[in-house]
Amino acid sequence: MKYDVFGVGNAIVDIVTEVDHHFFEENNIEKGVMTLVDEKRQLHLMAAINMNKSRLSGGGSAGNTVVALSQFGGTSFYSCLVAQDELGKFYLDDLKQHGVHTNLTYEHCPQGHSGRCLVMTSPDAQRTMNTFLGVSSFLSPQHLSEEAIKNSKYIYLEGYLVASPKGLDAMKEAKKIAEQNKAVVALTFSDASMVKYFSKQMEEIVGASVDLLFCNEEEAMIFTGTHSVNEAREKLKLSAKRFVITRGANGALVFDGDTFVDIEPYAARAIDTNGAGDMFAGAFLYGITHGHSYAGSGKLASLASSHVVKQWGPRLKKEEVEKVLREFKN
Repeated sequence: MKYDVFGVGNAIVDIVTEVDHHFFEENNIEKGVMTLVDEKRQLHLMAAINMNKSRLSGGGSAGNTVVALSQFGGTSFYSCLVAQDELGKFYLDDLKQHGVHTNLTYEHCPQGHSGRCLVMTSPDAQRTMNTFLGVSSFLSPQHLSEEAIKNSKYIYLEGYLVASPKGLDAMKEAKKIAEQNKAVVALTFSDASMVKYFSKQMEEIVGASVDLLFCNEEEAMIFTGTHSVNEAREKLKLSAKRFVITRGANGALVFDGDTFVDIEPYAARAIDTNGAGDMFAGAFLYGITHGHSYAGSGKLASLASSHVVKQWGPRLKKEEVEKVLREFKN
């Protein structure tokens, strides 16, 4: 196989900024979740923050994951959509810099505005996201690479796509091609709001089942209609052959198809939790595509996540990735 993982998701440039607790109330923002906004609303918020102290970063849930996998030494392909604008060029250059293959070229990008996400980090290290999808909302089956899916061990579907009818179609088509070619289908719920407000669409994607599901505790309980992680994990067996429930500072819970494995957390003083789940998925997918067990992959993923929350932004620098791999081997 040419690729370890084929990802499909929104191409988003993150505008990462720090705000105080009052900012959310003053600007009528729901704290701690991802909210889709129109361009006018986002421009209003961008005017309210200090853009000079903000940082640009390549982002998007699945985008962060395939970049992480590539940084650890895996091979990845990403189908996404950006516009022929400055942010679109920034995003494609970022994928190339991290060794992620794509079927998208700047010359063939549509006119318009690339997707961008205002990532607001509060003093409690919680991240709140307001996202304007731009042309990414038009991502559809035509933007997939059937050849790349056929040449991938795993495909990785981003839950945020269920918010768009065309995005949902792209997920369904990718899953269908993967199943026809015996690629493993992995899905991330991405955010509690996707499970809560697009439950019907998420059920459509899960269908009979997915091979591997990534979610956090809140998402697991909302999806299964339960009130505890113990209840949720039993009901999730009906929807996913294998799954990972991340638990923040408490580590993670992995179901390998037969056994539940508790993944211990690594102590970390978190300053920014943005991208922690994406990093976990990327490191985990690297582990299971490179000969590690589910327990070992969970350990690597937990370690990688503990490093990413100690810094600003969802990506680790090359030296940090090398440090994680050294710690894991030792």
